[in-house]
Amino acid sequence: MSTGPGQDWHLLGTEELKHGWKGLLGEGTALLVLGLIALAWSLVTTLVSVEIFGWLLVVGGALSLGHALVQEGWGSFFMELFAGILYIVAGLMVVANPAAGAAVLTLLIAMFLLIAGVFRIVGSVAIRFQHWPWMLLNGIITLLLGIMIWRQWPWSGLWVIGLFIGIELVFYGWSLMMLALAIRKLPEPRAG
Repeated sequence: MSTGPGQDWHLLGTEELKHGWKGLLGEGTALLVLGLIALAWSLVTTLVSVEIFGWLLVVGGALSLGHALVQEGWGSFFMELFAGILYIVAGLMVVANPAAGAAVLTLLIAMFLLIAGVFRIVGSVAIRFQHWPWMLLNGIITLLLGIMIWRQWPWSGLWVIGLFIGIELVFYGWSLMMLALAIRKLPEPRAG
């Protein structure tokens, strides 16, 4: 395929895309199904994902401790040592009680949504750039989500993370499926 001056840039890679559309469709379908399972079992999804997060903290802490012990000089020894111990302790606490870890993480998510919503609302009203009502609407929805999660806390800690993971998997899977179907309809590349 040449890339001369008359080349249709939007068709570059079309042959490879058309060849792999079935795999992309299969991946999208699998992710969509996994997302639906995560939504149906949001409690299990939350607890498993939080436990994995806890083990990642433990491994990260062990790596930090190891680095503190093998590094030469005293430049950041105590910082690495403290960070490693903190990661390991926090990770073990999360692994020991994933429901409490999920509650804490959910509270952090609620706080983030509350703060982000307020900033988007204030920013959109104060600056009033083109299409500012969309940013205002986004801010209102973000703020309402934060309020809803916070008002149901700590019980929301048992399902919010699993719900968010499920929604992400469903929409990502759906978008890959739609992309695969669109690729299937692309015109055949011109020889030449």
